[in-house]
Amino acid sequence: MSIRLAHPDEAEACWRIRNQAIRSGCATHYSPAIITAWTPEAMPASFPAVLTAHPFFVADAGAGYPVATGFLDADAGRVEALFTLPAWAGRGYGSAILAAIQRGMPRLTLSATPNAVSFYRHHGFILLRESVHHSALAGADLRCFHMQRDL
Repeated sequence: MSIRLAHPDEAEACWRIRNQAIRSGCATHYSPAIITAWTPEAMPASFPAVLTAHPFFVADAGAGYPVATGFLDADAGRVEALFTLPAWAGRGYGSAILAAIQRGMPRLTLSATPNAVSFYRHHGFILLRESVHHSALAGADLRCFHMQRDL
């Protein structure tokens, strides 16, 4: 396993990882209509800029094949877009990306989907509050959990 910064030409692969992780992990927490709207096949035109605007990490399973993603919004101290392909979940890829993201940060915050709360608790995050986040992409209000970790 290697953790590295994503290349701008990997935006489509990162988008597919995101979509597959949401479709698999969130299916029991949100309706099929919300999942479908939230994970369109067509990548938004704004997504590739995210890879270059932030430290956006990928975990490679070998030969440059990304299986997990995540990035740090350094200005806000927020973990964003931490996703692992379902077939690769539970093998430490998400944990390795989280370790790369947190280097040098005194505190991290994030908003987790219900299925990810136990992962973040395992990594020392505490629950601050539960709320609803409106997702323009999904066209719906999504239940989420605001969490924090002091490092």
